[in-house]
Amino acid sequence: MILSPEVLTIIILNIIFLVFGTIAFILSIKIFFNWNIESTSQKQYTLEKQSFLTATIIKYILSIKILLFIFFVFTLDKISNVLTGAMCAAGVVDATSYGIYLLLFKLINIYLFGFWLVIHKFDMKTESLKFTKLKFGFFLFIYILFISEIILEITMFSSIDVDKLVSCCGTLYSNSQTSYLSSIFMINTSYLLISFYSVFALLIIFYFIKNDYLYIIFNLIFLILAIITLIVFFGTYIYELPTHHCPFCMLQNEYSYVGYILYLSLFLGTFYGFNIGIKNILTQDNENSSNYYKMSLAFIIFYTLLVSYYPIAYYIKNGVFL
Repeated sequence: MILSPEVLTIIILNIIFLVFGTIAFILSIKIFFNWNIESTSQKQYTLEKQSFLTATIIKYILSIKILLFIFFVFTLDKISNVLTGAMCAAGVVDATSYGIYLLLFKLINIYLFGFWLVIHKFDMKTESLKFTKLKFGFFLFIYILFISEIILEITMFSSIDVDKLVSCCGTLYSNSQTSYLSSIFMINTSYLLISFYSVFALLIIFYFIKNDYLYIIFNLIFLILAIITLIVFFGTYIYELPTHHCPFCMLQNEYSYVGYILYLSLFLGTFYGFNIGIKNILTQDNENSSNYYKMSLAFIIFYTLLVSYYPIAYYIKNGVFL
């Protein structure tokens, strides 16, 4: 097991989250099955007090877990220095069979944690605490994923063998048959770029016509296309190397940590886009979603302009594309 200060910090925080999260889970079960806002009994009065305490615990755990994801990625990059063959976080992710699943798990959980915080925000705005039962029921589901993530994370760090040779990102993110991502390199790059910019244009159109459902669907498509095009095309211009497709190296100092800015803007843009749907489901009101639309589109435009800057700047500088 690798025990760097960063890994120890993550494990200690996970233990603290596990203790408080389990307390919140037990209280959430009581609230979910016994909540009756119409009742004036002592039991309901006690549940209402416990609901505020539980919501506070959950809110802080999930908020910190979202921020901790950035530290997790930083940790992967940092410990790549002690693994033979690893050039960046990609080598650490590939060092065990759990790495890629943990990364996907964390990405899904980040969105779910954010959705819980949005539901909680709407619940606190209603005098009758209309969504209390829903949010604690949702937490019961999140808790299972939350525990699974912690187990997977500890398992991954404990399975890393520092003496084992791992593959570098140049091998993992290439069009060779040994790469598990080789299939995406078989897609014609021109088609990918046309699809990426077409979906981006459609999001702008749906923003102006305020078609919520189409905006949410294409928001998801944009997220998938953005990650694929970043690996296949835009990343090579960030590195100024046609064979370098790693989505992790751009998180390093050599590239001005631009990866953090790219991923944050992409995830925030799509997160606010999904929130439009959550708001409509909760409030049954298609109006007043303008703030979510504005935040979503602002981050998506920023992401698109930033990734587009690199090939344009390269062409201006060198007179050719890669």
